[in-house]
Amino acid sequence: MEGVWTFLGVFTGHGTAMVVAHLILVMGLVLLLAKYATSQLKAVPTGTQNFMEAFLEGAISMGKDTIGEKLARKYLPLVATVGLFVLISNLVGIIPGFESPTSNINVTLPLALVVFVYYNYEGIRENGVKKYFAHFMGPVPALAPLMFPIEIVSHISRIISLSFRLFGNIKGDDLFLWVLLMLVPFFAPLPAYLLLTFSALLQTFVFMILIYVYLAGAVAIDDDH
Repeated sequence: MEGVWTFLGVFTGHGTAMVVAHLILVMGLVLLLAKYATSQLKAVPTGTQNFMEAFLEGAISMGKDTIGEKLARKYLPLVATVGLFVLISNLVGIIPGFESPTSNINVTLPLALVVFVYYNYEGIRENGVKKYFAHFMGPVPALAPLMFPIEIVSHISRIISLSFRLFGNIKGDDLFLWVLLMLVPFFAPLPAYLLLTFSALLQTFVFMILIYVYLAGAVAIDDDH
């Protein structure tokens, strides 16, 4: 948030440099989490390994009902990587003196574009160009001239939906916390921290499940569609 004091902003100032600094911070936290989770693997997981295994199992579980277990595991690297990045980014902003990278549209928009390009690529790779774009025309050939542009607009709108939903919610959470800390001492808004943590988890879940939904619509095309 421009004009809001942050620890990293003391060194970088406000603007692009501060966003990049927070992105580097999140990247470092994700890499440290992955390193500690895999440094001493145990049959009975504890600590960081336990958290990471629970996170990955949860990602597979949410994809099972949407796209099937086989494809959920196939696309797990994308979904889990994006999900972990979004989760850590969201949580960082809850700590006073830090800003969520996902509260910046310049971060959420590239994430949405990566998902958009990837699921369309997978749809074309799995079904071929002709069959993939044929399903944009709907089941009734007579309505194809109407359905095709509607489907194109619908798919493009997913970029806006993914990026602005995450950006808007996290930006609102950061502003809410900022105003709250200006009005009351640090310990008074403790219940609000629980609400913001829940919001961070919810927005991560929504982003991850939508990736699975879009992949399912791209690769699981019925022959009679």
